[in-house]
Amino acid sequence: MEEFENIYDKIKEIIGDNPDRLSILEEKVDIDLQVEYFEYSRRIKEALDKETTLNESCKLLDPAISVEDKRNLLPRLASIEEVEAYRIIERFMKDPPKELKSWGILALLESKMLLESKFLNENKVFISTGLGGKGNKLRYFIALLGRGIQEFSDLQKKIIRTEFTMTLKKYDSTIEEINFHESFATLLAIMPMHVIIKKVFREAIDECNLYGEFLMLNFIITNVKVLSFEEIREFVAKQNKNSSLP
Repeated sequence: MEEFENIYDKIKEIIGDNPDRLSILEEKVDIDLQVEYFEYSRRIKEALDKETTLNESCKLLDPAISVEDKRNLLPRLASIEEVEAYRIIERFMKDPPKELKSWGILALLESKMLLESKFLNENKVFISTGLGGKGNKLRYFIALLGRGIQEFSDLQKKIIRTEFTMTLKKYDSTIEEINFHESFATLLAIMPMHVIIKKVFREAIDECNLYGEFLMLNFIITNVKVLSFEEIREFVAKQNKNSSLP
């Protein structure tokens, strides 16, 4: 959890007093796919033929061209500092094949950042997480753990919804989704980067526990992916096992 606490200070060191240099990937894109895309993009830049790539750009909108060929063409186009390249990717993303949607999102973002850096004459700082974000805020997945209960009651569910919504609102944060399963509650929340996450959620948990101490103080948080209830259960079991070891 501490990995999130100083994220704003670290980013501020890079961007200084110019928040316009910051660009956040808003869509949810699998982290492994992001790594694969940017590794591929880095490799193809070494021998990129700009003229040939622009001449082949029409293939991106040709239904006769294979998905694999389009997959290879997208990062090549995104590596060219030309508005023409950006526009062709933009047109492609109006109705992309399902299997290329996330790949295209990354290509469009890379192309946009390349052009902005060129025209503004300053490097953009790009932040991407598996869960994305909105504006200058990041999206987080949080799992709350019930204390001494088999399943949350309707009253406890109402308390969690109310207290977490009110507490996060104080910190310019928004809950997008709340789900319950047995003694686990999960949330998707959008939060500013400068917010100290541990402080906010401990405050909300304390408010809930005024009504019966039914939540553990510890919680799970990640911005990589949405965890299934089975993954949460396995994580908790592993933590309990480790804590019981001599």
